[in-house]
Amino acid sequence: QVQLVESGGGLVRPGGPLRFSCAASGMVFDTLAWHRQAPGLQRELIGLITVRDRTTYADFVKGRFTISRDNAKNTVYLQMNNLTPEDTAVYYCNAPASKAWGQGTQVTVSA
Repeated sequence: QVQLVESGGGLVRPGGPLRFSCAASGMVFDTLAWHRQAPGLQRELIGLITVRDRTTYADFVKGRFTISRDNAKNTVYLQMNNLTPEDTAVYYCNAPASKAWGQGTQVTVSA
């Protein structure tokens, strides 16, 4: 059974950085994605990374976010910089091939 366990998140001031990690188990390492869901809005894709380290990002990322991975640790990372209150959401990692999701981690951007 595929399991995705996220860590990171919390409260951060506007303009600050934050880093998530997502540790995967029970799967052959494949494409992993990050999503977020803000209050009252639909879940949206932030970006993804393939097993060959190819990344794709949503337009709203605008170069602020970076997805990376460590295959030896079966872990994928989301580095977020220059955060704004509009980035407040619950963030999820996802393994599309197995339809597995992490538990979700709250990020609140506020002064």
